[in-house]
Amino acid sequence: MLEGIVRDSITKQNAKQLKRDGYILANIYGKGVENINAAFKRNDFIRFLKNKTTIAFDVKVGDTTCKVVVKEYQKAPITSELLHVDLMMALPGVKTNYTVPVTVEGTPKGLKNKGLFVFHKKRVAVKCAIENLPENFHIEIADLDTGDNVLVRDLTMPEGVTCYLDPRVPIVGVIKAK
Repeated sequence: MLEGIVRDSITKQNAKQLKRDGYILANIYGKGVENINAAFKRNDFIRFLKNKTTIAFDVKVGDTTCKVVVKEYQKAPITSELLHVDLMMALPGVKTNYTVPVTVEGTPKGLKNKGLFVFHKKRVAVKCAIENLPENFHIEIADLDTGDNVLVRDLTMPEGVTCYLDPRVPIVGVIKAK
C-alpha cells in the first residue's frame, strides 16, 4: 500500500518546499466525497506505480485509506520529472470513466508478408463501476495478415461495461510496409 501525507497548507510556498523535499503533490477526489490534498515521496510513488498489477490500488493518507485510480499526471516539459498527480477514488457502485490497457499475444502472420504491427490504441476508454472493471483487454493477433485490424467492436465487453469509442476505431493492426 502506498502511503502519503496530508497537506495542511496549500500555499505556493508550502508546495515549493514539499517539491524540494522530494514529494509529488496529489489531489484525491471522488463523487460525493471531500477532496484530499496529499503528497507522496516521489521515488516511492514511481516505484509503486511501475510494480502495480491492477488499475485501482490502495493509498493511505493520514488516517484515511481508499482505493484510487490515476486519472491524470503532469510532468515538467524539459526534465520529464513528475510534478503533480490526480487520483480518483474508485467508489463501489458508482459508474465512471476508466482507461483499460490492451495486451496482445502471438506473432501476426502478416509480418512474414512484409507487414508492420501497429498499436493504434494502447488503452480503451470504458464506463463502468469498479466491480465490473476488467484488468485488461487481451487480443490474440496470430491470425492478422497485412491490412487486417482488430476494431473496438471486436472486443468482448464484460457485463456492465460500456465502451463509448466509435466501434470502427482500430486497436491493433498489421499495415503494409513501404
